[in-house]
Amino acid sequence: MTKVLTNMKEAALELWNDDRGAEGLEKVLIIAAIALPLLAVLLFFSGAIKEWVTNEWGNVQDNQQDSSDNPF
Repeated sequence: MTKVLTNMKEAALELWNDDRGAEGLEKVLIIAAIALPLLAVLLFFSGAIKEWVTNEWGNVQDNQQDSSDNPF
């Protein structure tokens, strides 16, 4: 019985001391720390961004139409 408990204790200690995957987890946390605030800003300003893109697209279309009317 003590051999089983010793083996379980050794397995638990190996699992506790295993650092594999820690570097990958750190990378994921860094990416999340950058991406989540960026996502929040984009969601907060989504209306203003949509309006700006729509206006700029209209300006591009107007400029294209003006240049096609006057080839010189």
